[in-house]
Amino acid sequence: MSNCFSNLKFKNGVKDGLPIGLGYFPVAFAFGVQASILGVPILISLLISMTNLTSAGQLAGLTIVATMGSFIEIIATQLVINSRYFLMSTMLSQKTDDSFTFKHRLLTSTFITDEIFAIAVSKPNNISKNYFYGLALLPYIGWALGTLFGATAGNLLPQSVVYALGIALYAMFIAIIIPPSTKNLGVLFAVLLSAGISCLFYYLPILKSVSSGFAIIISAILSAGVIAYFFPVKKEERDNA
Repeated sequence: MSNCFSNLKFKNGVKDGLPIGLGYFPVAFAFGVQASILGVPILISLLISMTNLTSAGQLAGLTIVATMGSFIEIIATQLVINSRYFLMSTMLSQKTDDSFTFKHRLLTSTFITDEIFAIAVSKPNNISKNYFYGLALLPYIGWALGTLFGATAGNLLPQSVVYALGIALYAMFIAIIIPPSTKNLGVLFAVLLSAGISCLFYYLPILKSVSSGFAIIISAILSAGVIAYFFPVKKEERDNA
């Protein structure tokens, strides 16, 4: 079966992954700067990005580590934030050809991100392991190098500049949620509700004692549950998906 998909080679994957890698670099740079603000050593910041490859998960994990959170908080937070990758991996497994043996499935699962998934699953035919490795190569390098450069800059630049650059990562998340919020009422309410719940944990004395990790988990689960109840996905949307 795999021979009919020979047009999707390693070089095709590299070509498709180039814009993703270029887009990841500035985001990872902002993460590296944020890590330096929180006092994380450069090599540790690089190691985090090389073993995770998830912007929201890394930022949440970094916050928990900086506040001396527990391992349970980190594990639970990552499960909630990155739970979508369970579905992505399951769907993508139906798009792989015979070259994807079990060991390759385990290895390539590390590189599944929203953008890599979107490109891979959009292909009309099944994909080979060589194509997927090519697709993931430049995004992985861009993410790692961006983190390295950002963490290095954070340790060399003046503090005023570093703190200004630290806003970039949060600006990136705002840029991600604004476009879908203007098109989908459910997404808009989910954003506002989760932000409101987070504010309660920050300002209310009775909730201030809750650690940042569990605050993220509770905010995400509550807002997702409420929005899923009041704004269920319509049958036509499920069929299109």
